[in-house]
Amino acid sequence: MDELSSVVQEIYDNNEIRSAIITGAGSKAFVAGADISEFAGLTVEQGTMIAQKGQDIFNRIEASAKPVIAAVNGFALGGGCELAMACHFRIASENAKFGQPEVNLGLIPGYGGTQRLTQLIGKGRSLELLLTGNMIDAPTALNYGLVNHVVKAEELLDTCKTILTTINGKAPLAIKACIQSANAVFDHTVNGFEMEISTFGECFGTNDMKEGTQAFLAKRKPVFKGN
Repeated sequence: MDELSSVVQEIYDNNEIRSAIITGAGSKAFVAGADISEFAGLTVEQGTMIAQKGQDIFNRIEASAKPVIAAVNGFALGGGCELAMACHFRIASENAKFGQPEVNLGLIPGYGGTQRLTQLIGKGRSLELLLTGNMIDAPTALNYGLVNHVVKAEELLDTCKTILTTINGKAPLAIKACIQSANAVFDHTVNGFEMEISTFGECFGTNDMKEGTQAFLAKRKPVFKGN
């Protein structure tokens, strides 16, 4: 988690980074879950601290102004499913499987899983998965709206890169505003419609908006610089 936190901070701070892909090593798993042996003997306070730390990191991924895609290349279970859901959207390989099996351990998801799963697939389907601990396969995840695409394993990263290449060609400040406004749908501390009005107006003060409109009128490709 500390290493993941450092990577997220690098995404935030490095101006050369326009977008990112999170995936697992090899072809078996995205993230198969936490090391359960680390949970044995923890106190209520320690368990609370673990959940708080995980949510803080995953919230930063969700709030990133730069798109972060989860390339789910196998099992995404427990915290792994929560990590995938914290990304802006998910692309799955055909062998991917998703689940929140925490009830089998007498636990619940602690890194935002109860919230994001419900946001993404609806309360009924979410509660069924949370209460049974069952896994779903990639086609089911696609049907539920948990993932955007299901592709062959060997095409997974190329598919993600193709999508991000398209996104990277757009205006960075507009990308940021889209993410902020979409996230506001689930943030009860802000009014998403008002945020949209505000960020829409702010776009008119950017050089990227001037470049985009001028390029459109001149029938040329825009060159956005993120200012």
